[in-house]
Amino acid sequence: MLRTIYQDPDRYLNQYWSKYPGVYLIGDSAKRDKDGYFWIIGRVDDVIKVSGYRLGTAIHAYVLLKHDAVASPALEEELKRQFGTEMGPIAKPEEIRFVDQLPKTRSGKSMRRVLKARAQGLSEGDISTLEE
Repeated sequence: MLRTIYQDPDRYLNQYWSKYPGVYLIGDSAKRDKDGYFWIIGRVDDVIKVSGYRLGTAIHAYVLLKHDAVASPALEEELKRQFGTEMGPIAKPEEIRFVDQLPKTRSGKSMRRVLKARAQGLSEGDISTLEE
């Protein structure tokens, strides 16, 4: 457990002690099984930092190919190996989806909420204001 954040004690209090007074918020979610064991199942904020990269805990990669490239299972495996080499084995995507476009906001940011819904097979909600 952290004792403070270097040169920012107020941020430490706000980040880790304000949501549930008197309880330290570590940022991980967990479940307890019937035998009393705790299972860490993911980050509350859905993002972890590995080797300087911010990654989702259920790692899916959406890949836009150049016009001359062809999607294939072999390319998917090659990309997974490359993720592992460049960013470490923990960063290997569970699944790689080859797509033609990504949903983006008007400012050009990729919509993580929509991509997460697509990965889970859930409703994407209203995306009428998004650019594809």
